[in-house]
Amino acid sequence: MHQDKGPIRNLRFVCIVTLIIGTIIQLSEERAFAVDMSEKGLTQVPKELPPKTRALDVSHNYISELQASDISYLSRLKMLKRSHNRLQRLDFSIFTFNQDLEYLDLSHNRLRELTCHPVVSFKHLDLSFNDFDVPRICKEFGNWTQLNFLGFSATKLQQSDLLPIVHLQLNYLLLDLGRYHVKESETESLQILNTKTLHLVFCPDNLFSVQVKIAVNTLRCLQLTNIKLNDKNCQILIKFLSELTRGPTLLNFTLNHMETTWRCLVRVFQYLWPKPVEYLNIYNLTIIEKISKEQFTYSRTALKALKIEHITNRVFLFSQEALYTVFSEMNIRMVTISDTPFVHMLCPQAPSTFQFLNFTQNVFTDSIFQKCSTLVRLETLILQKNGLKDLIKVGLMTKDMPSLETLDVSRNSLGSRRHEENCTWAGSIQVLNLSSNALTDSVFRCLPPKVKVLDLHNNRITAIPKDVTHLEALQELNVALNSLVDLPGCGPFSSLSLLIIEHNAVSHPSAHFFQSCQKITSIKSGSNPFHCTCELREFIKSMGQLSSEVAEGWPDSYKCAYPEGYKGTLLKDFHVAQLSCNIALLMVTIGATVLLVAASMTCLCVYLDVPWYLRMVCQWTQARHRARNIPLVELQRNLQFHAFISYSEHDSAWVKSELVPNLEKEDIRVCLHERDFVPGKSIVENIINCIEKSYKSIFVLSPNFVQSEWCHYELYFAHHNLFHKGSNNLILILLEPIPQSSIPSKFHKLRALMAQQTYLEWPTEKSKRGLFWANIRAAFNMKLTQGTENSDVQT
Repeated sequence: MHQDKGPIRNLRFVCIVTLIIGTIIQLSEERAFAVDMSEKGLTQVPKELPPKTRALDVSHNYISELQASDISYLSRLKMLKRSHNRLQRLDFSIFTFNQDLEYLDLSHNRLRELTCHPVVSFKHLDLSFNDFDVPRICKEFGNWTQLNFLGFSATKLQQSDLLPIVHLQLNYLLLDLGRYHVKESETESLQILNTKTLHLVFCPDNLFSVQVKIAVNTLRCLQLTNIKLNDKNCQILIKFLSELTRGPTLLNFTLNHMETTWRCLVRVFQYLWPKPVEYLNIYNLTIIEKISKEQFTYSRTALKALKIEHITNRVFLFSQEALYTVFSEMNIRMVTISDTPFVHMLCPQAPSTFQFLNFTQNVFTDSIFQKCSTLVRLETLILQKNGLKDLIKVGLMTKDMPSLETLDVSRNSLGSRRHEENCTWAGSIQVLNLSSNALTDSVFRCLPPKVKVLDLHNNRITAIPKDVTHLEALQELNVALNSLVDLPGCGPFSSLSLLIIEHNAVSHPSAHFFQSCQKITSIKSGSNPFHCTCELREFIKSMGQLSSEVAEGWPDSYKCAYPEGYKGTLLKDFHVAQLSCNIALLMVTIGATVLLVAASMTCLCVYLDVPWYLRMVCQWTQARHRARNIPLVELQRNLQFHAFISYSEHDSAWVKSELVPNLEKEDIRVCLHERDFVPGKSIVENIINCIEKSYKSIFVLSPNFVQSEWCHYELYFAHHNLFHKGSNNLILILLEPIPQSSIPSKFHKLRALMAQQTYLEWPTEKSKRGLFWANIRAAFNMKLTQGTENSDVQT
């Protein structure tokens, strides 16, 4: 994490972007009607394309001819890319019906013939990397006042070649001189009056030998590609540059794919040092032959920044001091040497002008810049992707850099020790990037005291110590891609405003974070394995109350990882009942429910007279138990009565005057409690014995019956005996009508019996009583035989 130094990084890019902005017209519309047919193996332009097509790309195919019929019906076409094909000739008249065409790329073809024709005004025309012998510049090109980009190829140059366009204000001129060839004694000249960027491409396989004078006005960016030099032809390049670098407007000079000796490279540096060039960029540099000490005069220079990316050193034995001294003593502000095999860099011998140093992807070790007290103006130091291992030594390295504000040592092998309280850092460091190392929790005890922006992502941190006391200035903290299990509180970081903690092991983030971190303006904590449980509710609530600018990635990056049933669910869609999360409330609710159920059951038991039934079961069980103690002879006696009669005392008159006489005159032996109960036994035991020794049980039902508790007992035991013997032994006689409302709740068995079983009604009319007695007698077709094991039933 470091501050971007715009001039050194972006000047070359700005030059190109300035051109592109002028050449890409209405990009959104072109995308909406763009047809991409590149790399399809085509031999001709496809027919029947959408008439509204505005951008057509048929590059990287095998098309050898372009005809008017291919594109004439595309009246709205603005961009045509046909590079990397096999075109050999071009007639501009084919674009007569394409009045909106502004962008035409025919580079990397086999064009040799060009037929001019008045057509619409192009803004971008690329005819480079073709087989033209001389630049084919039509006089009609001079009318293209909006032309921004022009590319062409040539094997030879003449001053009049570009005469038709000398008055145009170009942004970018690309000249392919890969096949350029003239005699060594000949020198050609080419006048280019106005272009902001000039890009010359030479043959990559031949030594640089172009001897042409090119005069350019308003030139700001110069690019040379494929420069191959040795000590002998080095002067040819310098002479070639003499005309191009004469003007005061050239600020940016770029060399692409440069192969040279060390001596020649130093000579090029020395030549450019007093020139007006401010930014020198070299990409893909190869050093050959030998490296030895070269004299270099660091005179006053306009150069602000040197950038070299990707150096290949084919010299294996050399003086490292000779190599590194040239760079370390440069009196410029910014130096970038990245992706090189440099193992070290010398400390400047005198107080240096360096403000920005970038040594990304070298092989520097912990010894780099140790005890170096001359980098007093250095503000930004980048040491990404090197071999640094000791964080304490990194701190010591900065001790004598009083102006250092930004330090980037990411993507090294830095580890932290257990006890690092005695780390020494430059007190001016405000931005520190320690990402992609092997740092642990103890790193928080070895940090610059005034750091404001700290990047620790992709390390081995499991927790942030709570007793850290020297990071009050910290405003931005990035601890993504670690193993943290919770959000850190802002106790140690009282000024924290931005926190990035995504891709950790945070499963139950504490909502206390939002209370302790009142200054937070941005938090990014998504992509963690959140456990969607009760503990997460407060965090979800707090995140939902934040704006989208503060809660970055919410809600899409915040998903449940556990339990399985919620996996993949957005946190905002996770809901759980308040009751299931509040233990106290849950216990109170359960207790209240239990009490309510108990009260309800008590009321129900009272309503259904359950205590009475329990008492009856108990008495019946006791009676059965006593019955088991009776001698076997007693138990083997047969039925003694045809019927046991149960009735209310209030109905005894009818029973004794009507029921009993009519039954006994038919030799039906009945059991009456006042006559047949055995003295000395309990009433319940007598009832049970009489019911068990009777073939049938007759119940005389009336309003008086339902009010008698003993009648209820007798009905209960008789009904139980019915299920016990597996036969129908009940006869119900309805002496008087019984309203359902008058039957007590405990007589629910009576309700059921009257609803399910047929009963006999006592007729008030005497004429119907004969049938009544006949039905009674029909239920007793059996004889009683005492003293035998079985009863004989008449058939």
